[in-house]
Amino acid sequence: MRWLERVRIALRMLFHRQAEAARLQDELQFHLEQQINENAARGLTPDEARRAAIRSFGNPGLVREQARSTWNWNWLETLLRDVRYGMRTLMRSPGFTLVSVLVLMLGIGATTSLFTIVRAVLLKPLPFPDSDKLVMVYEHFRDPSSGTYFNVVSAADFVDWRRQTHGFEDMAAWRRYGFNLTGVHAELPEVVEAAGGSYNLFSVLGVRPVLGRTFTADEDRLEAGHVVMLTWSLFQRRFAGDPSILGKQIHLDSNSYTVVGVLPSWFTYPNARIQVWVPYAQTFPADLYAMHGSHQSRVVARLRPGVSADAATKEVSALQYQLHLAHASEPVAEDALYRPMIDDVVLDVKTPLLVLLSAVGCMLLIACLNVSNLLVARAASRRKEVAVRGALGGSRLALIREQMTESLLICAAGGSLGLLLSILATRWLASHWRNLPRSESIQLDGSVLAFTTGLIVLTALLAGLVPAISSTGKGVLGALQESSRSIGGSASRAWLRKTMLTAEIALTVILLVSAGLLFKSFLHLRTADLGCVTENVLTVKYGLPEKQYDTPEKVIAFHEALLDRVRRIPGVRAAALVSTPPGGGYEGDSVFTIPGRPAPTSTIEDDATTRTIDPSYFSVMQIPLIHGRFFTDHERLANYHYTIVNKTFADQYFPGEDPIGKRVNIAWYTNKEDFEIVGVVGDTLYDVAKPVKATMYFPILAGIPELTGSTTIMVRAAVDPLALSIPIQQQLAALDSTIPVYDVLTMQQILGLTTASQNLSATLVLAFAALSLLLAGVGLYGVLSYLVTQRVAEIGIRIALGAQRSEVLRIVLLDGLRPVALGLAIGLAGGATAGNLIRSILYGTSPFDPMVLVAMVGCLMLTAIVACAVPAVRASRIEPMVALRSE
Repeated sequence: MRWLERVRIALRMLFHRQAEAARLQDELQFHLEQQINENAARGLTPDEARRAAIRSFGNPGLVREQARSTWNWNWLETLLRDVRYGMRTLMRSPGFTLVSVLVLMLGIGATTSLFTIVRAVLLKPLPFPDSDKLVMVYEHFRDPSSGTYFNVVSAADFVDWRRQTHGFEDMAAWRRYGFNLTGVHAELPEVVEAAGGSYNLFSVLGVRPVLGRTFTADEDRLEAGHVVMLTWSLFQRRFAGDPSILGKQIHLDSNSYTVVGVLPSWFTYPNARIQVWVPYAQTFPADLYAMHGSHQSRVVARLRPGVSADAATKEVSALQYQLHLAHASEPVAEDALYRPMIDDVVLDVKTPLLVLLSAVGCMLLIACLNVSNLLVARAASRRKEVAVRGALGGSRLALIREQMTESLLICAAGGSLGLLLSILATRWLASHWRNLPRSESIQLDGSVLAFTTGLIVLTALLAGLVPAISSTGKGVLGALQESSRSIGGSASRAWLRKTMLTAEIALTVILLVSAGLLFKSFLHLRTADLGCVTENVLTVKYGLPEKQYDTPEKVIAFHEALLDRVRRIPGVRAAALVSTPPGGGYEGDSVFTIPGRPAPTSTIEDDATTRTIDPSYFSVMQIPLIHGRFFTDHERLANYHYTIVNKTFADQYFPGEDPIGKRVNIAWYTNKEDFEIVGVVGDTLYDVAKPVKATMYFPILAGIPELTGSTTIMVRAAVDPLALSIPIQQQLAALDSTIPVYDVLTMQQILGLTTASQNLSATLVLAFAALSLLLAGVGLYGVLSYLVTQRVAEIGIRIALGAQRSEVLRIVLLDGLRPVALGLAIGLAGGATAGNLIRSILYGTSPFDPMVLVAMVGCLMLTAIVACAVPAVRASRIEPMVALRSE
């Protein structure tokens, strides 16, 4: 067990170094005196005996160091010595140290914060066992305008897939739903987002409830009794975490549901807004559950061991083709597609997150180049000192190590402060990034600390290695000669600094161009014309439970009464109803055929977004009538099979024709009905970031059962619209106190919410770009100031020989702007590439937008000119005699 003895000795030497050093000193002194005594015994005088002993014994200090070298801790002593030396030298330059630490704090802090989010959202496995085996399976539709896309699956297709394929270990489905949760005791009613999950969904995901059980196969049937599972957040918030809730009844849409289980707190799939889960089959009407052409579900599948996703999906595709042939009259896809579940969860935020991570990476690199430039300047001022130390025996490696230690100390200080900054920044980002998936898993952990540590080491290498090598490359004579000359003596380092400055400018231009494109894109989004009035309009959403309002007459009576009451509230100019307001999202569509035209040959049938409205909707929202007429008051109370379409619908399906009087045949589940087009109105956007879609409007009061559901009352106000929210809710509660309202928003707030993510991304990238521009300006100023300092004598001689001060100003200014021009050219090429990469998240903006390019180039040039002008003016004011005396 010799290694144990070595470890024991090493530990003793580490923790008792002073005692061991004293013991070593005593031992050496003992041997020296013994040798002296032996020499004296041979007849030498005391002085001769001592000198002879020292000659034979060797240098006591060197012997002591050689003995200490066997203790295995020399590297630690060397490191501590270098650290102490580095700290002393840095403290002698507090300005340089402070600037460097702050610059790196910003770079490392921002990078760490984005990495924390990217790791939690994009890189961390989903919290399910063997989550890499989970995939989402979709129907594969081909759209002539947008190409292929992943379409949600019909319940009937899912049932057949699960029964007749074997490539997947199991397959489950879920779909979104919504309920009015009615208060049992004194609680207020509220709208809860829900999901209908097939009974095997939780076993496919590998999730066990913390209380109770999941659904059984018998419960996942159309005719089964109502049961519900609560999410942890609803369980805590609404039921105070009382476990006795199991087996009790809660009221959803006036129906009683028995609570059978509570899900764990970490389970937030598909997102944290889902509050309750009900059996999948119970969220469908019987006829819809059997339809292959009604696409509303998402399918989760777990791969069988040894089977690839490609092979398993091919089997599904083969079955899907048979379904397509068997149901040719319905929009049934010809094959299927899959996507890994993790990609499906983060699909909407992946590109913005990677853009932000790239932006902070650029900013960190710019910060490194800036600090490196400062270190080069600092190394130049210490050139003579370093050369003399080299001449006295210091090895080049030791000198480089010392300077790298200084760089590491700066980066460690910047990284430590950056880590604290990243904690605050991460919390702020997670709380302000709307709809950020998996935000609950964002946390500072060992991986983030390891990343930050690696980042500190990497930045130390990037910022410190080149200055350290360049400052120790010449011998003492060359260094002394160079330090005694001011004219051209530092050409190599000047070239090095200009090169780094060029790279810094190029990276800044890339960031500026990307930020300009994102910002202009965001401005387009915020100023997008929805096609209707958005000022002083309040929206209030509610839903009528089907159990209470089970006939068209009841629905009509409620809506009529509500409109009448709201219109009589002081401050209300007009009010109308719509199923989904403009900018409020897609919310589904319907396929149709046009009588007299041949049926589509592909799986893509004609389809259009559907909206239900009351007749006053178009006038309230100031949507123009282009052709035909609006619905009449009489038509709103009965289903007369009339429809109004938007301009895009008319252009897309009746190009060059008059659509008025034409008919469309719409499939309402299993029924098909003809509707006559009576009017064409202006386009409205369902999403400000998406193109206009063909839209059909139907009377909301005509009792079309398939289009009932959540309803939004749109109120145009003569006063502050938010001041009307309470009176409107009071009127609604007066009609039915069990109906909760939600999404009480102005149209401006809806616009703000739908563009919140784009706003955040654009703001952050713009902030990073502005910071990088500031760093580039400071770097440019520093480099040029340094060069002017180096050329003081040369400039003095030029002026003494007759050079005009304006000529000196021009020379110095051009000297600074040359690397700017080169960096600008490289940066514009990089900016064009970056713009192309972020094309998918731009709206109404070309990746090569000339206005953005000109604005960003102008911004950079203005900063560069200001940064260069100060040292150039200073150079032009140099007095020749003062300059020559300084030599």
